[in-house]
Amino acid sequence: MKLSSRGRGCCAGGSRERGPPPRSPFVHQLRLSPLQKAKIAFMTLTLFPIRLFFAAFMMLLAWPFAFIASMGSDEQELEKPLSWWRKIVDVLLKAIMRMMWLAGGFHWINVKGRRALPAEAAILTVAPHSSYFDAIPVTMTFASIVMKAESKDIPVWGTLIKYIRPVFVSRSDQDSRRKTVEEIKRRAQSDGKWPQIMIFPEGTCTNRSCLITFKPGAFIPGVPVQPVVLRYPNKLDTITWTWQGPGAFEILWLTLCQFHNSVEIEFLPVYIPSEEERKNPVLYANNVRRVMAEALGVSVTDYTFEDCQLALAEGQLRLPSDTCLLEFAKLVRSLGLKPETLEDDLNKYAASAMKMKKEKVDLKEFSAYLEFPVSHTLESMFALFDENEDGIVDIREFVIALSVVCKPSKTLETIQLAFQLYQSETGTITEEDLARILKTAMGVSQIDVTHLFRAVDEEEKGKITYDDFYTFAELHPHFAEDYLYADQMGAESSLDTSSLSAPNGICTDFSPDNTEDNQPLKK
Repeated sequence: MKLSSRGRGCCAGGSRERGPPPRSPFVHQLRLSPLQKAKIAFMTLTLFPIRLFFAAFMMLLAWPFAFIASMGSDEQELEKPLSWWRKIVDVLLKAIMRMMWLAGGFHWINVKGRRALPAEAAILTVAPHSSYFDAIPVTMTFASIVMKAESKDIPVWGTLIKYIRPVFVSRSDQDSRRKTVEEIKRRAQSDGKWPQIMIFPEGTCTNRSCLITFKPGAFIPGVPVQPVVLRYPNKLDTITWTWQGPGAFEILWLTLCQFHNSVEIEFLPVYIPSEEERKNPVLYANNVRRVMAEALGVSVTDYTFEDCQLALAEGQLRLPSDTCLLEFAKLVRSLGLKPETLEDDLNKYAASAMKMKKEKVDLKEFSAYLEFPVSHTLESMFALFDENEDGIVDIREFVIALSVVCKPSKTLETIQLAFQLYQSETGTITEEDLARILKTAMGVSQIDVTHLFRAVDEEEKGKITYDDFYTFAELHPHFAEDYLYADQMGAESSLDTSSLSAPNGICTDFSPDNTEDNQPLKK
């Protein structure tokens, strides 16, 4: 597998076009100049504690109003127009929330377009989702959101959440996703009796460099939606809270240390689905995503929340931020390999590879091996492994890559399989073999394994067995950090799990398992 500046590797989208690899949507690198560091140090001692105090005070001030207004609210009352006193509470809470954001440095919020009435669009789809600061449009509109059921038990915050009449998703209820979609349908088809529902269809936080695949939950009801796009046009991006990068508290600290923070909220025209889109939520979601991407001036990508989970799997080989395996996983889904049978497929392909008389095959033989006809997707996958651009690939690399995608947290199982594919009759592999194995398993173009190989090969035989490697890995569980990342990747290119954040509760995944949406690959 090749990651090349010539654009032939998987991070080039699996195509044969030349160009630099695109930026990973799940990575945010924040580099501060000496002047910026000095400014933050000054703000930390002066402005930060004041802002933090006032923001917390405003949230506490909102709590009693939300608590009183939420008392005794039954479903029939919620479907009626707000009473005069609830309208007053609504205005007061919005004002308090606005003061909270003002205390955080959001001195003005630039709003473009017109928010549709609930009867015009029952659902607001918001993207890109990149931070917990995306709660700003929620507090401005008090639209209902989809939240984890556990959120209502959080002190203060839970009361504020209940006030906006959210749709709760329960992890303990196996049927929760279906019930959630049915509840959204019911509210969306109530002719404006219920408040609008605000949904973040990406399902996870990204760095706003593109729009990843939209989950279909918001589009299953088949009703008109209003796309809403968010922008944070700040010189220093302290807002983005994604899977690799600054953690939640660090983002809060750095943002409150900025004198001013800009945010733009643009309400796009209501999108009315066609009959075909009503019947196909995935098509509907993709078309709305395209409209929003055009408004933002960014590209779309088929990366999904499941790809993010792959990148963050807690195996001994953590994938670097520029790994090609995310592109490979996308092509695996597009090819039609089913997640529920993926492990069986892996075993079949591995057994077949071990029986083959030759390791390298051309496109036609690759098609026969996978038992899929030649297609654009298959050609793209073939191109990922065509390292020398000579029309042939090493089938063993495909098996290793598929093993990582199938069970990313089980590093040693993948390496054991790789040893079986590459070992000689004596059960050993060379340093060159180990380099090819790890290069493929991590989805990179080049890797220096000399330090690691010599550490495993204590007797300096120039070859190692899987037992040698397993024993070494047991004694050195962090061998990748000690012998690989430190040598040639550096801290910036490997995933820093210490700063990984949990998915934002605003974008809870409620899409039912039986939709036509891309399914997560089997772990």
